[in-house]
Amino acid sequence: MDSIRILDSHTGGEPTRLVLEGGPDLGEGPLDLRLRRFRERFDAFRSAIVNEPRGNDTVVGALLCKPHREECDIGVIFFNNVGYLGMCGHGTIGVIVSLAHLRMLKPGTVKIDTPVGVVEAQLLPDGSVAVANVPSYRKAHGVTVDVPGVGQVTGDVAWGGNWFFLVEQERIPIRLTNVESLTDLSWRIRQAVNAQGYPEVDHVELLGATPTARSRNFVLCPGKAYDRSPCGTGTSAKLACLAADGKLAEDEEWTQESVLGSVFRARYRWLDRAKGTIAPIIMGTAHVTADAKLLLDPNDPFCWGIRDDKNMDAMRG
Repeated sequence: MDSIRILDSHTGGEPTRLVLEGGPDLGEGPLDLRLRRFRERFDAFRSAIVNEPRGNDTVVGALLCKPHREECDIGVIFFNNVGYLGMCGHGTIGVIVSLAHLRMLKPGTVKIDTPVGVVEAQLLPDGSVAVANVPSYRKAHGVTVDVPGVGQVTGDVAWGGNWFFLVEQERIPIRLTNVESLTDLSWRIRQAVNAQGYPEVDHVELLGATPTARSRNFVLCPGKAYDRSPCGTGTSAKLACLAADGKLAEDEEWTQESVLGSVFRARYRWLDRAKGTIAPIIMGTAHVTADAKLLLDPNDPFCWGIRDDKNMDAMRG
């Protein structure tokens, strides 16, 4: 019976499952190439690690691997219940705290190779982590889409390591009691955005006011699960929009609150004002929750996770 060594953590309530041993051998080469191999040849591992019965829709997996870029210390490929992520802010914080828990890292700077570029993380003496994310920018401002059952919705399309459609909205207060309604609204918006000119968008970020931070958000992830954290790549996308609108100064702190009330502190510096490209920095904390092995029993009909009907039929042969 094969096994996969994992370390679980959560960042602001959002889980990360770090794969330390027993994951797929993706070979050498750039991380984007290895991600492609992961998707095309070893997707069953993704499902086994994060899907039910071992995981759930909220778990983000992080495969620790050898970096390709010489300046990097580690490499990471992030994945979730339906596929793969270019970058993951909360996941990066979780990875760094997990490696520190294993005494594999000491306070200081760590350069991480990811499929979308180099991410620099700093483990601070108090155990919190600052993540210098990939360059972020707004692609389109004031995009209006017709959302069936809702009407017209206007937002921005922005890149923060993943593609987002960001909407300032007051129709549904952003709190836990409204998660079902917020999920339905976000899913309808995403389908409309994809169908009406922006097929790359796979995250929707609803934003609202809160007395305890500068903004509160509800982020719907690609697999239709909501982000329990304030979302690192979503906060990066938000900073890019604020910078483009001149609503947040360089190095001014932004506090982004999640639907749970957990908070990321963030700031940015300009990389290219003419192009609207910024370098965001996200700060947060994570906590280790489990040190375990996942067992892969070949006699288990759900050894490779519960997936969609097509995948389940292929697994049965």
